[in-house]
Amino acid sequence: MTQANSVDATLRALLADVLGLGEDRAAALTEDSGLFGELPEFDSMAVATVLTEMEDRLGIIIDDDEVDGEIFETYGNLLAFSLRKVTD
Repeated sequence: MTQANSVDATLRALLADVLGLGEDRAAALTEDSGLFGELPEFDSMAVATVLTEMEDRLGIIIDDDEVDGEIFETYGNLLAFSLRKVTD
C-alpha cells in the first residue's frame, strides 16, 4: 500500500468514526465531495475532533495557523492537506 493510499484509508476511517458516516458513505467520498456545510454531520464541533484525530492517527502536528476553511471544503482538499503534512 502506498503512503497516499494509507493516508486516504486512514482519513476515510477517521471520518466514518468521528462523523458516524459508516464505511459505505466514507468509501463513497470523491475528491469533489463537499464536507463542511455539505455533510450535516460535519459541523464546527466536528472540525476540532477531526483535527485532533488526524494528529493522532496520522502522527502529525497541525498548527492553528495552518487551518482554514478551504481545507474542509472538499474531501480532496482534506486529503491533499493530510498528505502534505505526512510527507513534510
